[in-house]
Formats: sequence, C-alpha cells, structure tokens
Amino acid sequence: MWWGATPTTIFEKIMADLITVYEYKDAEGIRGETEDDRLGVIVPQVSDLVKKYCGTSFLDYFSTDKVETFSITDLYTNTLILSESPVTAIDKVEERTAYSEPYLELTTGNYEFYFDSDADAVIRTTKNGEKSNWAKGMGAVKITYNSGYASTPKDLQLAIFDLVTYYMKDEHKERRTLGGASISNPGTSGQKNNTDFPDHIKRVLDLHRVVI
Repeated sequence: MWWGATPTTIFEKIMADLITVYEYKDAEGIRGETEDDRLGVIVPQVSDLVKKYCGTSFLDYFSTDKVETFSITDLYTNTLILSESPVTAIDKVEERTAYSEPYLELTTGNYEFYFDSDADAVIRTTKNGEKSNWAKGMGAVKITYNSGYASTPKDLQLAIFDLVTYYMKDEHKERRTLGGASISNPGTSGQKNNTDFPDHIKRVLDLHRVVI
C-alpha cells in the first residue's frame, strides 16, 4: 500500500524545454528571425504546460539525480510510487526509523527493497522476498533516482510542434457563436487552468501522461 506516504522533492533544477526554437523552425520550414522573440516565450511555456499536464518532466532527470523524500503516516505502507516516469535507475534508497536518527542505506543485495519498473514503485521487502513496511515518520524514506529520456520522444515532439503552432496562431482564443451562445474552440478538450488542447494533440499527450 502507498496511500500512507507523501512524497516531497528536495532538489529542483532548471527545467529543460522539450523542444528548442531551432527545432520548431526547422520542422515548420521557418526562415528568418521575425518570430524568434515570440517563439522564445511560447516554446518554454508550452514545454511547461505539457510537463504539468503529463505529470512528468521527461528530460530533466535523465542525467541529473532526482531526490524525493517520503513522509510515512501509518505502519502499513510497503509501496512508494515515484513521481517521475519512466524511472531508468534507482541510485540510492535510504530509511530512518526516527526523525533524530541518520538515514541508513538499503540494498537489493540484502533484499531490503524491490524496484517494480512497470509501476515506477519501490517496495520494502524482507530477506524471504516478502513485502515489509516502511518506517513511519516525517521524511522517513529518501530515494535518489534517474528517469525520463535523453531526448524528447518523437511522437511527443511532433505534438508539441503542433501545440506551439496552435498558440502562435492564437487558435486557443477562437470563438464561434451558435444560438447566441459563445462556444470555445469546438473540437477541443478542456483541461485544468482553462487550458484547451486540440483532440489530436491530447491523444498523444495522454499516451505519456502519468497518473498516480
């Protein structure tokens, strides 16, 4: 069970954009620098929007460690779900039995934890290969790991190109009137924070979306 655990990222880095202005211009056959200033604003905003919608950063922790601490609120939690996906490596798993105690490193060699790559989950185990429970307490568990990709997946990259074009053309502001009612951009799917994605883009984003 994992619902008794609250993850906290204790280190944040400068986030990488999922595409560059150059990549977008090259894909769209844009020459000259007329739109560079506007693209320099929209590309990072679209990258951030996609990361927030998908619930993962894709590139940021492929070669840089991600460190998460978990506060365990009960005595029955045996599974911790990591916030980034896909996890590529577990570098260190540490646990402390009291807030005043130092962290002790756990190892797979001692059968103290198991990494479930299908679920991006770290499971506390015993030497008999059975599930155990994580120690209770604030920041009781600290996990250092890597995740994501060396470069943006091609299908996601194409969807982001289309999404940048969508915002460059201000299509997200389009309205049409039907029977006296204003309808926002028909054929799109509404998201949180008043964000609308065209359906063909949303289908690709949903393939990469992490739901915990």
